[in-house]
Amino acid sequence: MPDILTTHAQATPEAPAVIVDEVGGARPSVTTFAELEDAATRLAAGLRARGAQPGERLVWCGPNSLEVVTVLHAARKAGLVAVPLSYRFTPDEMGYVIDNSDATVVVADAEQAPLVASVRDRLPKVRTFVGFQATVTPADLPDGFEPLERLGDADLRVLDDGPDDPVGAAMLYTSGTTGRPKGALRTRTDPAVVFALLGELGLRFGEEVHLTTGPLYHSGPLAFATIAHSLGGPVVVMRRFDPRAWLRCVREHRVTNTFSAPTQLKRVVSLPAEELAAADCSSMRCLVANAAPVPYALKQQVIATLGEGFLFEVYGSTELGIITVLRPEDQLRKPGSCGRPYGGIEVRVVRADGTDAAPGEPGELFMSTGLAMDGYHKTAEQLAELDGGRWKSVGDVAYLDDEGYVYICDRKKDMIISGGVNIYPAEIEAVLHEHPGILDAAVIGVPDDEWGERVHCIVQPREGHDLDLDEVAAFVEARVARYMRPRSYEVRDALPRTDAGKLLKRVLRDEFWSGRDRRV
Repeated sequence: MPDILTTHAQATPEAPAVIVDEVGGARPSVTTFAELEDAATRLAAGLRARGAQPGERLVWCGPNSLEVVTVLHAARKAGLVAVPLSYRFTPDEMGYVIDNSDATVVVADAEQAPLVASVRDRLPKVRTFVGFQATVTPADLPDGFEPLERLGDADLRVLDDGPDDPVGAAMLYTSGTTGRPKGALRTRTDPAVVFALLGELGLRFGEEVHLTTGPLYHSGPLAFATIAHSLGGPVVVMRRFDPRAWLRCVREHRVTNTFSAPTQLKRVVSLPAEELAAADCSSMRCLVANAAPVPYALKQQVIATLGEGFLFEVYGSTELGIITVLRPEDQLRKPGSCGRPYGGIEVRVVRADGTDAAPGEPGELFMSTGLAMDGYHKTAEQLAELDGGRWKSVGDVAYLDDEGYVYICDRKKDMIISGGVNIYPAEIEAVLHEHPGILDAAVIGVPDDEWGERVHCIVQPREGHDLDLDEVAAFVEARVARYMRPRSYEVRDALPRTDAGKLLKRVLRDEFWSGRDRRV
């Protein structure tokens, strides 16, 4: 198959490919498919001319930008495995991922290049360091970093023996919610499943305008930006998320689709009523929510304030891709569900004894999909499997209803066992998100000498709200079973979440379980 970028550059050379819209910045800049094709091809040739060989790893790091998009296409053209690196990592975390991935090339935004340079002595496998300036604010690159634009003068013939791969391989590191992140390597994707997903979401060739709500180093935003370019549509790049700028971009660029974590959506619908009243989301046909469970109360707010008919929820993972889709017409009809499998993907809910659970009965969710990763890089730890690897699990507890819709109860590791009873924090958190004064919530198990664990609740108030914890407790107790009720509450200014929106419960639990033999 031909290279996707080359195809669009030949068919629609003057069509916009990347629109960079800075928060509070200058007029948006537009790069055409022909211009992006030229820049990516020259960068790919420059990387190959400096010794990069097909199959080697290229780590890239930086906030969303034209340069990041260019690097992604260049890596594919050069046959390199692209490895995203969170720009919010510490130097130690950056050094770990770069070295663990066996990267030979690192490409970094000038904002992050000094952090990478500070651990360069730990990166003996890296031969080439490249830096780029994605903002108008000048910043000097560290010694040893070659400016990206200097790589554009290589002989393009070095790419003649490149791979014929329209998608490209990638290795995405998991968010590290249970320790050091692991590299999930994917070198192949079943195109039939991808086409089925496009049909399920109603995405159309030549008609899409995508907005990058989240950071492209996360699997969801990266996948949907890639899909947009595969369909020949432009990607509107926000360097960092801002709810007011998000609404403006949707209106001004007539955005048709985006991918968002619940945290970002909550920030949008929490804007003042007069700002929401002036919003125009009439162009939006597919707003995909994922990265964390989407509270039912938030879905109601999104539909009431932004419009109906375009909110989708998907369930998936970095390791296995998108598994289920909940369509707009089911958002309020199936509260708590994340949808049904599509395109030949199958799911099973399995009891502890290995037998299939009945409808409505929780068990471990196993999946069979053509989107599964090859495996984790450089570790014996792999996903749980059944039937010789056909079925895989990322450790979620779920149940199916009689129509085959999937309901995620919680992560196995987050389940609380109090007095021998299983309690799923996600069910309590869903109730807390209905409270008008609560912006964020976490429910965890903390040590209890009598019950083993007790349910503890941590809440973050919305701006301008003073929470009365007795009132919050009464609100919860009226909506959950007695055995599920939190025994204690506290208020915090913020809860620890990854940039992808995942709640870092391990960080919270460590505060309470430190120094004990048993760690949940």
